[in-house]
Amino acid sequence: MTLRTTTHDVFNQVPALTGHHRYAQNRALREGVAREGAAWSEDWLMARGLELGSETMQEWADQANRHLPQLQVFDACGERSDTVDYPPAYHALMAYLKRHGASGGPWSDPRPGAHVARAAFFQLVAEVEGGTLCPTTMTYAAVPVLMRHPALAAIWLPKVLSEAYDPRHVPVSQKTGATLGMGMTEKQGGSDVRANTTRAELVGQDAWGEAWQLVGHKWFLSAPMSDAFLVLAQTASGPSCFFLPRFLPDGTVNALRLQRLKDKLGDRSNASAEVEFWEARGWLVGEAGRGIPVILEMGAWTRLDCVLGSAGIMRGAATLALHHAHHRSAFGERLVQQPLMQNVLADLALEVEAAQSLALRLAGAFDRRDDAREALLVRLLTPAAKYWVCKRGPTLVAEAMEVLGGNGYVEDHGVARLYRQAPVNSIWEGSGNVMCLDVLRALHKYPETIPALMSELEPALGRQRDFDRHVDGLRTCLQQRAGQEGSGRRLAQDIALAVQGALLLRHAPGEVAEAFCASRLGSDTASSCATFGGLRHTHDLAGIIRRAWP
Repeated sequence: MTLRTTTHDVFNQVPALTGHHRYAQNRALREGVAREGAAWSEDWLMARGLELGSETMQEWADQANRHLPQLQVFDACGERSDTVDYPPAYHALMAYLKRHGASGGPWSDPRPGAHVARAAFFQLVAEVEGGTLCPTTMTYAAVPVLMRHPALAAIWLPKVLSEAYDPRHVPVSQKTGATLGMGMTEKQGGSDVRANTTRAELVGQDAWGEAWQLVGHKWFLSAPMSDAFLVLAQTASGPSCFFLPRFLPDGTVNALRLQRLKDKLGDRSNASAEVEFWEARGWLVGEAGRGIPVILEMGAWTRLDCVLGSAGIMRGAATLALHHAHHRSAFGERLVQQPLMQNVLADLALEVEAAQSLALRLAGAFDRRDDAREALLVRLLTPAAKYWVCKRGPTLVAEAMEVLGGNGYVEDHGVARLYRQAPVNSIWEGSGNVMCLDVLRALHKYPETIPALMSELEPALGRQRDFDRHVDGLRTCLQQRAGQEGSGRRLAQDIALAVQGALLLRHAPGEVAEAFCASRLGSDTASSCATFGGLRHTHDLAGIIRRAWP
């Protein structure tokens, strides 16, 4: 009797997606980069797209999320250290981001389109690993704030803008590069930062500026291994913004006491901590009592990155679904050839292209923010896009996971990590309701945002009836009911969808624009704002899929 050494043959399994060129394969992203003024970055992004599709990059992402950061409260001698240990893969990813200017490039080289080129790179990275984007975002967003504080800028900006990644826990004077974090949220307040109880008392003036002493806590300190943080604390004048370094100018450790790391759903490669300030030293940024406007300036940039990150996560999930469907067979034919699966895949592709187009248009507006109209669009579209794109992310990733079936639900295939990561961008930097209130606030405070928005939509009118109807209804709503808080979510959604529809009608192939407007804006179809796979059979589903996965 011969003993069998195998019980079955392995076949009809999908090969790993390695060697995939994330930029060359993404037609919508490439077209958007050129359209928004960053065509000069094509070769640079081509190189990054090839790197980010490599097996090495996927291995780093996997290892950084399997081997989680560890809090070290004390050192071997029993002294407080309050440091966070990360695996080598995390440091490799951070070094990659720093080296390619993700945290400082557009500020060091502010040529036209610089923020758009970075936005495309940011989306490509988000397809692979999202946790390392958190400290990258905060470092990037803090730069314009630091620029307004000459004493701090002289010492810190060269290290912040450096392309060198230096994870050592040493004073900034000894470092080759620095990263920044932030701490706003307290236990009792959440998004209501005016309810913060951390107190700051003036202690004097030194070479770094106006020095204050802080006592209190933060419920979430993002990226606690950073070299310094922007935090809010109460003064006699009201909430104020302070720059808190890990090391004081004399080289001693500042009194930031890390209490524990958060055990989070996603974003697991990046640590978030609870912290207490035991008479920690901070330097006032901006005017006392005007801390919230300072933080809102930083928040505009971090909210942009939330949109970019969600668009990248969506593209990453759709990519895995498309790859799977082109290789997997069921009931005698490839999944991608089956009408119902075609409908789902095409619908995912529409959502991704719309998200990417809106994200790049927003990045372009940030790039051209010195123009009055573009500045108004930044003010209105940032919260609207963050609300809508970040809300759509988890729904899309869940549908992409279902394309892979049981394989999608396990860690080996990559979708599960994207699914855990997807909700964070909707919560971080202001949840959905906060964004909708910000949309209403922009319309109330700056009435000229309405004509600015309409001028963005008008070039697309007359091309598709559902879009025209939607814009007519939106115009009426803006004129009559924009101040009604209870309708804020619908209004933010309608603004985002209108801009997405306009961008696709003007710049995407006809089959993409028609299917998007009919399914998202039409009244006679099962709206894909509720689910995916409800496109009409008359749409060119195969053509839409080919564009997304050439």
